[in-house]
Order: sequence, then C-alpha cells, then structure tokens
Amino acid sequence: MRIVIAPDKFKGSLSAPDVARHLETGLRSATAGRPGTLGQEGTLEVLRIPVADGGEGTLDAAVGSGFTRRSAVVSGPTGQPLTAEFAVRGREAVIEMAAASGLAVLPNYDGGRPGSGTARTASSLGTGELIRAALDAGCRQIILGVGGSANTDGGAGVLQGLGARLLDAEGDGLPLGGAALAHLASIDFSGFDTRLEESRFILASDVDNPLLGPEGAAAIFGPQKGATAADVGELDAALANFVQVLAAEIGPRAVKAANAPGAGAAGGVGYAAIAALAASRRPGIDVVLEFTRLAERLAGADLVITGEGSLDEQSLLGKTPMGVARAAAEAGVPVLAVCGRTTLSPEQQQSSGFRQVYPLTALESNVEICIGEAGRLLEELGQHIGVHLTDSANTKEPLNV
Repeated sequence: MRIVIAPDKFKGSLSAPDVARHLETGLRSATAGRPGTLGQEGTLEVLRIPVADGGEGTLDAAVGSGFTRRSAVVSGPTGQPLTAEFAVRGREAVIEMAAASGLAVLPNYDGGRPGSGTARTASSLGTGELIRAALDAGCRQIILGVGGSANTDGGAGVLQGLGARLLDAEGDGLPLGGAALAHLASIDFSGFDTRLEESRFILASDVDNPLLGPEGAAAIFGPQKGATAADVGELDAALANFVQVLAAEIGPRAVKAANAPGAGAAGGVGYAAIAALAASRRPGIDVVLEFTRLAERLAGADLVITGEGSLDEQSLLGKTPMGVARAAAEAGVPVLAVCGRTTLSPEQQQSSGFRQVYPLTALESNVEICIGEAGRLLEELGQHIGVHLTDSANTKEPLNV
C-alpha cells in the first residue's frame, strides 16, 4: 500500500514536515504491530510531501520537494539584521517573505499585535535583499510567497532592497516604513538591479485585495499589525502618494497595478511585485502543488492524507487541504484530513472530497493540550488510521477509514 501524506503546518504548533513525520510514525507503529498484509516489512510505502498555500510554510514545502536551503543576512522589519532562509533549485528560487519581513521575526515578538509605531515604520526591505540573494545564486525564476508580513509599505522596501532610492523633496533618502511614503517626492531607479530584466516573478497569494481604500492593505490588514484607526488613514494616504510618485517614474501601469487583485497582499508587497517586477499573481496552493509535483507523485497511491491546524469555512476558500483534495480527486485517490479542530459539518466535509476528517479534539477536548502535544496526538490518529488500513488490506475490502 502506498500512502501520500501532504499536510500544511498546524500553525502555532507543528511545521508541515513535523505533521507528516508524526503521522507516518503512527501509521507504521499500527501496521507493524498487527499481523497480515501491511504488517509485513516493506509492504507499506509512505511518501511525505509537506505543502503550503504560499504563506508561512512555503519554504518547508520547497525543501521537501528537492530545493536546497540557502540563507542570507538581511534587514528585518525594523531594520535590524537577521538571517533569513530561501530555497534554490537550479535557476528557480522560492522566497517566503515572512522569513525576512514577517511579524514573527519582529524583535521581542510575543505572538500578539505589535505597537502602533511598528505598524507605521516596519519595512519589506529584507524581502528585497532576499530577492537579491537569490539573483546572486543564479536564480531567474522567483516564486514570492507572501503572508504574515509586519509592514504596510506597499513594497517600497522591496524596491529599496533591489537598489532603488526613495527620496523626499530635498533629495534625501526616506526612512523605512509605510508612513514615510507621505513625504516621497521621487524614486531613483538608476541603481536598480539590472538582472531583474531577465527574471520572472510569480506572486503566490490568495489575497485579492487592492492596494488602497476601504478594502486595501492598510484598512484590512493594518490593524492586525498594530495600526490604530488614525494610522490606517495615514498609511492609506501615504500609499496613495507612493502610487502617484511611482507612476511618474514608470508610467500608468503603476496606477493600474494599485487596483489589481492581490496588490494589497503582504502590506502592499503584492503591489510592488505587480507594478515594478511584472509579477504574475497565482493562488498560493496552485503554485506550491506545481513545484512539489504533487499530481505526478500521486500516481499509484492508495490513499492521501492532508490537513492543517484549523479545518473550517475559510479552508473551503482555497486553503491547502482543498488543493490537495482536488488533486487527489483528479487522480482518483481517496483522501482523509487531519486537523487540530474542525467546524465543518459532515455535509461540508463530504462535499469537499474528504472521506473522513480526524480532529485532534476528538482525542483531547482541551485545545491548549492539542496545541502543546500535537505530535503525540497525531501519532495516535496515525495509529487509528493504520489499524483500519490493515483491516482493509487483510480482508481485501475497500479502504475502511
């Protein structure tokens, strides 16, 4: 029997590779301890394929699919240096923006909302520097996975990291962050990295918000980054000025890009990617499933197990488990889901393509224990699934899971 385990991370608990590893441990412990077909050594093949939806975890998915992990010292969201990783395979690179410019890498970040000052001054500079590191590594096709960002700077920091100079009316360089864009008067692209002209960018994002206005980057995502109501208004006006100044430098496409779906992603990094780097926006899960070659690797599989921390209505909008379920359905392979918790009704589970959903809360009602001991509980779920697989294999009945 061949089983493909293709989960996303359990946010705040386990990475996708860890989720897959614990599930495999449980599966093997169950099948090895029972007589019959799957109890025989070598008869259970497990293929672990960590996946993601373009946000945090995308780097792990790339490394799990044959990319090589690299690192570079870049500027963090507040300008302090940090070591961030990216992944390389030939001339292709995967960059997870959160590694350089995410909330989680803010100094002394405790998982809550940062202060108002951080929301106004956080920058995407490190992401631009990470792109430059990928160019230095010889990469010319760059997948930019966005999500979990600390900045609301429209991607101005990305442009700075790639050699552009943002200047005020006196010709002096601007401070970092979105609020400073209110004083932007011109952009000097003379030092912009010329290798970008021969490079292709893919913006992996499920966010379809524009850059500006009531559905824009500042209004929708700013408060998650500590922005007050006053900050939101200030940042939105500053971003509008950024659009006008960029349009004066590169033409009307800068104005058009501000309204493009996805321009508001990652504090507006989506905007800079579309306007200045000519990036193509694609759903994150589609991009990840493509570079992991999931469809190809499902050939010959008897079962797929996917999952994420919370399987809920938001998951149905294109999150990782849905993408995996879709690929499994196209391959004619039954699919199960594991999760920390689920709010989906049995009807929603079935219509989503899942033969069964196994939440950790079915084993442990205390959510804090589920988070803290997710590995142990996933192994228990793996054992449970493995027992049913063994029974099905021994009786030669359809999979009873």
